[in-house]
Amino acid sequence: MEILLQLLLLVVGFVMLMKGADWFVDGAASIADRLGIPQLVIGLTIVAMGTSLPEAAVSIAAAVKGSAEITIGNVVGSNIMNVLVILGLTAAICVVPVQKSTVRYEIPFTILVTVLLAVLGLVDNQVSRLEGGILWAFMIVYLIYLLKMAKSGKDEQERKEDKQSPMWKLILLVIVGAVMIVWGSDITVDAATRLAMIFGMSERFIGLTIVAFGTSLPELVTSVTAAVKGKTDIAVGNIVGSNIFNILFVVGTTALITPVVYSAGFLVDSIIAVAAVAFLWLCVVKDQKLKRLGGILMLIGYAGYFVYLIR
Repeated sequence: MEILLQLLLLVVGFVMLMKGADWFVDGAASIADRLGIPQLVIGLTIVAMGTSLPEAAVSIAAAVKGSAEITIGNVVGSNIMNVLVILGLTAAICVVPVQKSTVRYEIPFTILVTVLLAVLGLVDNQVSRLEGGILWAFMIVYLIYLLKMAKSGKDEQERKEDKQSPMWKLILLVIVGAVMIVWGSDITVDAATRLAMIFGMSERFIGLTIVAFGTSLPELVTSVTAAVKGKTDIAVGNIVGSNIFNILFVVGTTALITPVVYSAGFLVDSIIAVAAVAFLWLCVVKDQKLKRLGGILMLIGYAGYFVYLIR
């Protein structure tokens, strides 16, 4: 009965995370759109922040409750899943064009911060408060870059007015969505940690698989939907931006609250995370398109990684 109860709570938590992030993204993206901000910037900022909120809420809640190892597993696992599964699935459905700035700056920056996290964590098997501050320093640099990009592209973007959705309603969606994300994350952490104890699984495995998949659901829904609707800038920007925010904001903020455990077991996962983004860059650097073959290879790559996790 306890297992069934925890599984039910896990599902309830995931549903709240997914629906909350959906409302948050819809409201925030609509507000940003009215301000004339370009699609790519919306994807890299508002949508990326919104879909990274589950990771942030889960990781911070886990750290406060003394299960900080879930933080790294959740972030690294989500980042691997974001690239190999979500972008892989999106590209398998349709060819995904990628902006030149994403190829030149954002993807290489993602590789840089992924390597930085691994180095900081593996040196002394934790991300300390000081190192959390370093991650936040990179976060500020990234935000300044995004602000400059938004300013330069603002004049080129048409402002869209949706008379059926008043501003107060969009703001309400953002607030309610954020509340559901935080509440859902609390339920998810409790249930996932309890299940790990019942089945004798490590927090590393739970974080890299179950929790990572649950918190990546918003990215999956957002990216696939955006690609199908032809808003590929949002699809790619969402994933690249989410991976950056997961490392700099989620781990950085969690480490500022309490040092985050980064066990030696995460070495292989960190290498996979770097390799996944590097492979994405190799797929798009030539003609700025993520084609179906690249997407299929990404899905195969994740299947191999999952086999490694369960062996």
